Amino acid sequence: MHSKGVVTAGDLQTANAAAEVLKSGGNAFDAVLAALFASTVAEPVLSSLGGGGFLMAKPADGAAVLYDFFAHTPRAQKSESDFKPIIADFGPVTQEFHIGLGSIAMPGVVKGAFDIHKDLGSMGMSDIIAPARKLAKDGVKLSALQAQIFEIVKPIYKDCPECAHQYESPTTPGALIGAGETLRIPAAADFMDALAHEGEGLFYQGEVAQNIARDCEDKGGHLDRADFEAYQVLKRKPLCVNFAGSRILTNPPPSVGGILIGFALDLLSDTGLKKMGCGSFEYLQHLAEVMHLTNQARVESGLNLYPQSGAETLLDPQFLERYRQQVLGQPKSHRGTTHISVIDVKGNAASLTVSNGEGSAYIAPGTGMVLNNMLGEEDINPAGLGNWAEDTRLSSMMAPSLIERPDGRLVALGSGGSNRIRTAILQVILGLLEFDQGLDDAVIGPRIHYENGVLNVEPGFAQGVNERLKQTFEATKCWDQQSLFFGGVHGAEFNLRTAHLAGAGDPRRGGVTISV
Repeated sequence: MHSKGVVTAGDLQTANAAAEVLKSGGNAFDAVLAALFASTVAEPVLSSLGGGGFLMAKPADGAAVLYDFFAHTPRAQKSESDFKPIIADFGPVTQEFHIGLGSIAMPGVVKGAFDIHKDLGSMGMSDIIAPARKLAKDGVKLSALQAQIFEIVKPIYKDCPECAHQYESPTTPGALIGAGETLRIPAAADFMDALAHEGEGLFYQGEVAQNIARDCEDKGGHLDRADFEAYQVLKRKPLCVNFAGSRILTNPPPSVGGILIGFALDLLSDTGLKKMGCGSFEYLQHLAEVMHLTNQARVESGLNLYPQSGAETLLDPQFLERYRQQVLGQPKSHRGTTHISVIDVKGNAASLTVSNGEGSAYIAPGTGMVLNNMLGEEDINPAGLGNWAEDTRLSSMMAPSLIERPDGRLVALGSGGSNRIRTAILQVILGLLEFDQGLDDAVIGPRIHYENGVLNVEPGFAQGVNERLKQTFEATKCWDQQSLFFGGVHGAEFNLRTAHLAGAGDPRRGGVTISV
């Protein structure tokens, strides 16, 4: 049997949907869209048609393009809104988010899917949506990871009676659905069926827009009909970063994840990482320092508040050189997302990251679809919650990327994980390009994350390394197991010369690889 492609994703059912489409003769873009729709059922907290995302698409015979279908701020801010805090409990750390109708930004997933399909798809939309529709109707067994995520954000899904009912355990009344239990969302199946036949107009001009706008007006949201009618998918030229002889194509501004990965790679180039050894104390100390400086540069450059001009500052040679000198000097002591990568045997590559925040605790009537809470996430509202600019594309840490290697290998990768997305992708890129690791080893290897004066360290480094890190960094948190906190990098690889396909799913976030 001839290979047709490889898929990596954060859930078996998500990956299966893409594999089914590849088997039926679809290309990588058909498959990634099938996985996107399926993920809204199988990974319900992380992915939703009420969220936003990005696709890095590289047709086999054309240039790469970044599809930005991320959330957009409402055109007008109301003085009073339904907006309240909740605490998500990650175990070792907690994080505050805000929910309610006032936390909802304009969703872009549906328009993104239809625009990508129009430009790059080869199958009918009905066939692409079919696996997801079947999952929603017949039911999907919830994975342990998805059940764990429900537990983390339980206060959100218990806050709204419709959410509590839709995601209620079939065996334990009053509790949220658990691992191995079957989740059915008949309303989502019907909505997807209608979408397949009526197109995106159902969402942006029709009944769905009307219902959401009405609820926002009556109950304290900011969206109105004009927001739905004005929403556009933006096609951007990828940000290109050269590192260790390879070319990395990633998400450009106004999103910040790609530019921060590029900045960190610039700081790390020609600093002798290979001699230090992957996972050594010297390497990790160096890497943590670069993470710290990248955070510092993010603030100093103004990237948080002014992504376009901030990006120019970050890549300015003098600015970079000043930070490189700090790296070479003495080292100082010191959210809901999922990703899908697909490459087909023709060399079409798709790297897609989608997010619903944590969910707003609002289901759009008749759709089974929880809308996002993007206006309630501190990391993408750096001017402060409630201080968002009107009618503006939100910035994001999501960085779906492609790596073009000199030996003919093409890698599609990306990650979920809120603010840890860029450090997770950075460490996988270093494993691949600096330490010559295979995709599996680069994805599975232990990671660190340095932010706000705290160094988080996964288990798995050589004996004695953690102790030295604790002595060097004032606040060091050593985790006892690998965690979804450190992201979830799902990667697919295709050798353009030999047509060999490979993939690596990250076990931290339910990683699954299917070769078709």
